[in-house]
Amino acid sequence: MRGRMRGWALALLLGALRVSGTELTFELPDSDKQCFHQELDRGLKFTLDYQVITGGHYDVDCYIEDPNGRTIYRETKKQYDSFPHHAELTGIYTFCFSNEFSTFSHKTIYFNLQVGDEPPILPDMGTRVTALTQMESACVTIHEALKAVIDSQTHYRLREAQDRSRAEDLNGRVSYWSVGETVILFVVSVGQVMLLKSFFTEKRPGGSAAGT
Repeated sequence: MRGRMRGWALALLLGALRVSGTELTFELPDSDKQCFHQELDRGLKFTLDYQVITGGHYDVDCYIEDPNGRTIYRETKKQYDSFPHHAELTGIYTFCFSNEFSTFSHKTIYFNLQVGDEPPILPDMGTRVTALTQMESACVTIHEALKAVIDSQTHYRLREAQDRSRAEDLNGRVSYWSVGETVILFVVSVGQVMLLKSFFTEKRPGGSAAGT
């Protein structure tokens, strides 16, 4: 009996963690634009979260169009943002990211599109009049904790990727600067040696001394 209860609780938690959404990380070349499409029903809630991980000044243009081509969201040169909205029309919505303002730096973009409200963890949770059992209360608590853990992991993973990109870029600049300093130091050293050598070089007599 106890094993059945544990199995039921595990299945309940796994089912509750299934949320309709799309999570993607992609590269956006310079002077380019990429669009994604999602079919939505009227009244359905969706939330778009995005963040620039690497490239340039870590900014990107983003806009969303409804099925009629009307722009319902537009931001320029944003590093990150979140946009919740309820679909007013049934049809295909377009989510576009543009790097057309950049002529030499490509970007790495992360975005997460959540569609619909999360279903209740218990089927009759919204209509029941009795109190939750100890097992059900524990399931709800663990579910909320797991959601917080997932959000924190996503946040720290993006921060780690962004910081690693900045560190690698800084390391490359320091390496180039060190090589340049080495070359300049070598040239200056050779120049100083040649200059000092010219001071102590004995000048031989000219042609008049040779004639006498």
